[in-house]
Amino acid sequence: MRNIPFNVPPYYGNEGQYVLQAIASHKICGDGQFTEKCTSWISERFDCQKTLLTCSGTAALEMAALLCEINPDDEVIMPSYTFSSTANAFVLAGAKLVFCDIRPDTMNIDETLIETAITERTKVICVVHYAGVVCEMDTIMEIAKKHQLYVVEDAAQAMMSKYKGRAAAAIGDFGCFSFHETKNYSMGEGGALLIRREINNEKAEIMREKGTNRSQFRRGEIDKYSWVDWGSSYLPSELNAAYLWSQLEAADEININRRRSYYRYQELLTPLAADGLIRLPFVPKECEHNSHIFYIRTRTHNEQTELLKLFKAKSIGAVFHYVPLHSSKAGQRFGRFHGVDRYTTNESDKLIRLPMYYALSEDDILRVVEVVFQFFSERS
Repeated sequence: MRNIPFNVPPYYGNEGQYVLQAIASHKICGDGQFTEKCTSWISERFDCQKTLLTCSGTAALEMAALLCEINPDDEVIMPSYTFSSTANAFVLAGAKLVFCDIRPDTMNIDETLIETAITERTKVICVVHYAGVVCEMDTIMEIAKKHQLYVVEDAAQAMMSKYKGRAAAAIGDFGCFSFHETKNYSMGEGGALLIRREINNEKAEIMREKGTNRSQFRRGEIDKYSWVDWGSSYLPSELNAAYLWSQLEAADEININRRRSYYRYQELLTPLAADGLIRLPFVPKECEHNSHIFYIRTRTHNEQTELLKLFKAKSIGAVFHYVPLHSSKAGQRFGRFHGVDRYTTNESDKLIRLPMYYALSEDDILRVVEVVFQFFSERS
């Protein structure tokens, strides 16, 4: 029986050619022609005044956390239903984490709970656009403005997604993309930091360049560079940027292809949803998603467990997603849950991610769906 993988890293066709071009240029350490192409494309496409390519989505989050100028014991509000990178970035900056419950429809942070979680120590609201569906950003930005808080968008899953016509990652103070091999657009390991306000540009560049003003030197603004502040090495290799550029050139085509697979799943599984056997993803009318994830939710945790076993037996790479951070050892050490966990654990215990990637075939979609129907047929 042929295996259907959960993910196949995107590959459009020119990646190898561009990597060879980067090698031939004798400039492979970062901030070369392909880095410039990628950052310019992102800034122009998403109407953002400054983009910095990073070596991972995690690195972008770390930079965002540091740019928020967190002091010891400052608090950061975020959902518990997210990957550890979201939390680690702020823990490394010295913050205490305050986890909020999610909305049961989108699996995003419940914006109505944020304000009650704010204390005199709150510094940042970090939102996560789960499955490429953007959070309720108008409400969140209003809360942040009222309480003078930073907003960081963890948009690792949301490149090409929109909220009321505005691009994910370009609404808050800082936005973070991931170009990990599991994302819609990939450079193996990589990411990008989007900066909304120009006042943060210079500090971000210095931080990214090991605490030096090398970026200014490279642009010819100074005659030599030196160590001027603290920082680290957040630059990706030019080889990675060259790989990514091939996909950004074809970003719309890749997006359309993934949407086709997403809506095919939705069409085929709607009868089971209509019968109340599963729930399908919900996208608010003001949001335009990027088809990053297609998931179903079963009625019980036991059904999730048993259906995952059947997928495995059929050589299909369907998987669960996050274990809520507040229930983890590190989450309990570095943070606290605000209010009542009504939905985070309960909904995560029912969610199954189906295979989803660029160029997923119709035959494979049909086979995945057939297993879901088989499972509920045998239980009826």
